[in-house]
Amino acid sequence: MKNNQLWIIIAGLLLLNCLTVAFFIKPPEWAGKIGVLSGTKEVVANVGNEGVSRQEWLNEMENRYGQVVLKDLIDQKVIEQLANKYKIKVSDEAVEHELRLVQTMYGSNGQIKGSDEQKWKEQIRYSLLLEELLTKDAIVTEEEMKDYYNDNKDLFNVPTSYLLSHIVVKTENEAKETIKELEQGSSFSTLAMERSIEEFSANQGGDIGFVSEEDDRYPHAYVDQAKKLKTKEWSKPLEVKNGYAIIMLKQKLEGKKYSFKQVKGQIRRQIALEQMDTPVSASAFWNELKVDWFYGEKNE
Repeated sequence: MKNNQLWIIIAGLLLLNCLTVAFFIKPPEWAGKIGVLSGTKEVVANVGNEGVSRQEWLNEMENRYGQVVLKDLIDQKVIEQLANKYKIKVSDEAVEHELRLVQTMYGSNGQIKGSDEQKWKEQIRYSLLLEELLTKDAIVTEEEMKDYYNDNKDLFNVPTSYLLSHIVVKTENEAKETIKELEQGSSFSTLAMERSIEEFSANQGGDIGFVSEEDDRYPHAYVDQAKKLKTKEWSKPLEVKNGYAIIMLKQKLEGKKYSFKQVKGQIRRQIALEQMDTPVSASAFWNELKVDWFYGEKNE
C-alpha cells in the first residue's frame, strides 16, 4: 500500500509539472484575438474609461511568474544538454506508459489529442530524462528489481478505462425526458449543467473522468454500461443512490499489462530515487553547466 501511495504522489507531481509548463508556455486562446502577443495593440483591457496597457500586463506577469517560468525553461535546457552529454534516452513506450497513468488517474477532462498530446509527451520525456540523470550512477541489482516487480505487479497493470460524462436526476421520468431531448439533438454537457443534481460534475458539463472496474467512486453499473456503448453514445436510465443517471462514453482506453522487461528501467529509477532520498530537480546540475541567469548566479 505504501508503494502504491508513493506512485500516486509521483504521478501527481508529474501531472502538476506538466500542467505548470503547459500553462505558461502555451498561449491562451484569446491572446491572438486581441494581439497581446504580437504587440499589435497597446491596450489589452478596458475598464470604464481606463485601459490596461500591454506593458503593465507583461510587467505584472514577469513580477508574479517570471522567475518560475525562466527556471522551467532553464531546467529543460539543462536536461537536454546533459542527456546528450551522457547519451541518456527514454523509450517511447515508457512515455506512453506514464501518459496512460496520468490520463486514467487524473484525467477529469482526460481526452488528450493532437498538439496537446505531443506537449504532454514532451514534458513526460523531460521528467523521465531527469530521473535517469539523477540515478545514472546508482547501483540497483536485478534481484532487487524483480522483487519490486513481483511485490507490486498491480502498479504495472493499467486497467481498461472509460472516459465518461453523466447526468443525474431525481426521477425516472426526468431521466426519460432528458434522453428524449438528447435524441432531438440537445447537448449532453448543456443538459448536465442545467439539470444534473450532482453539482460538482454538473459544473464540468457532466464530465467525471476515467472510470474503471477497480474504481469505487461510482456505481459498478457505470462500467457495465460503458462496455456496451460506442463513443458519443449514451445509456438508458440507471438507478443510482440519489435518483437516476444517464452516462455517455467519450473515450475508451484499452487496459495493458506491463512485463518486467517493459518496466525494468522505471523500477530501477524508482528504487534508486528512494535510496537517494533527494528532490527530483534539475537544480542539482546547474553548477555543472555553469548556469547564469537574470535572477542571479545560483538557483536557491
